[in-house]
Order: sequence, then structure tokens, then C-alpha cells
Amino acid sequence: MHKTDPALQQLLHRVLPQARLHEMQAVTGLSGQSWRLETSAGTLLARRTPTPAMPQVNRLREFRQLLRLRGTGLAQQPLAASRDWLLLRWQPGEVVAPEALASHLPQLLALLGCLHRQPLCGYRLSLLPLLQRYWQQCQQRHPSWLRALRHLQQQGEPKPLRLAFLHMDVHAGNLICQQGKLSLIDWEYAGDGDIALELATLCATLPQHTAQLIADFAQRYRLSPDVLQQQIHRWQPWLRLLMASWYQLRAEQTQSAAMRHLARQHWQQLHSPF
Repeated sequence: MHKTDPALQQLLHRVLPQARLHEMQAVTGLSGQSWRLETSAGTLLARRTPTPAMPQVNRLREFRQLLRLRGTGLAQQPLAASRDWLLLRWQPGEVVAPEALASHLPQLLALLGCLHRQPLCGYRLSLLPLLQRYWQQCQQRHPSWLRALRHLQQQGEPKPLRLAFLHMDVHAGNLICQQGKLSLIDWEYAGDGDIALELATLCATLPQHTAQLIADFAQRYRLSPDVLQQQIHRWQPWLRLLMASWYQLRAEQTQSAAMRHLARQHWQQLHSPF
């Protein structure tokens, strides 16, 4: 991405008219749509709207959601957004390493507890239309995918146990640790949904800590652990198909060998327990 992109320059000038852009460096990540900006007004993060488009990603909505979280310490400070770009203050700290995620579990659970107590953002997550869009946008489709999609369509999405503002992409790469305090980045998939769905994503990331996660969430939300576990079980087929579909589309868009490998892995896991 060239640093003189007119849409980004216009957005930067609008929010920081005196700032000069010195350097623009791509930030590694699965989406490949973020850049670190070194400017005379400090370090910023610019997130571009994906091209080709990814379902659900909307930088203007992401900006509005981040505005709601200002002052909570949960996320970085948003500055401005357009249809093409989201501009934020750079979040200082270190990205949590995957092998260290379990050691941050108490702080992570407290962080999510704080997030889930925030007011609803007004954007309700609905997985079935999202899964259908992944199917429609992909070229390499197979019968087992269609069978899984039709099965979920017949079932219908589980009725939420408790609606809350969810991040919906919690993993080590989206967690920043600064002086022992965690914050979340990459809010493009956030919205209002069932807390059990957020918990299902965590259980997929940390399967060996499932029992601890369920016990903590049940205590926080005054729910029966058995009821919560059953709800997670209802969401797991939805989450498996969502993950496999996402990797399939990114593999086709990027033609990346690594993405193709991850897509194959997730299709193989589609009918396996977490």
C-alpha cells in the first residue's frame, strides 16, 4: 500500500491537519489490512476496508463502536473513519504470544467481563446471513459445506442466554499487554450477541481450559454451568463453519499457501469436537 493513498491522506488531514506522515509500514496479521503510521503527531494505526470485500467488515461501524468504548481502557482511541479507512491511536504494548495466552487468563476474563457490562452497541450479530455470504463469495465450494449450511439453517440460531456487546475475535494476536494490563484490538467483527458465543470462541482457542472458562462465566453471569455448557455446545457447529468459511474466503482472495493450509485444517475439524 503506497503511503500517499489520497483517501488516507484526506482522512489524516481532516483529523490532524498539522500532522506530517513520515513513514507507513504494514502490520502483520491475518487480515493484512492495517498499517502503522509514524507522523509528527505521534504513532497511529490505519485500518483499510478490505479489497476484495470481507463480509461484515465496516470501518464506519467499527469506528462508532470504538467511540462507545472511549474511557473504558478496553480498546485503542479512535480518531476518524471513512468508507475506506479507520484511523486510531497506536496501542502501546506487546502482542500476547499464543503460548502465553493461558497465563493471561485471569486478566482476559476480567477484561471480557468489563466489555460485556457495556451498553449494547445496537448492531445485532446474526451468523446465518454471514455464513450465507461466505458461501456466495467463495468459488471453491463442496457438498459437505452446503449440507452443513443447510443443517444450521434448518436448526436456526440458538436463543441467547444473555445479550452483551461482544468482541467476537478474541485470540492472542488481538490482545495487547502493557504493564500487566490487557486491551483488545481489531474490533471489525464486534456486535451484540450471546455471551455463550464469545465463550465458545475462547474455548476453541483454549480447549484445555474449557472447564475453567465455563465456571468463571457461569459465576460472573449467575448461570448454571451445565446450562452454559449446553449453550456452548449449540453454538459450536456455527462457530466451526464460520471459521472454516472465513479461512476459505481469505485463502481464495490472497492465494496464500498458509491460508490454504489453515482452510484445509478447519474443514477437517468441521465435524470434530473442540
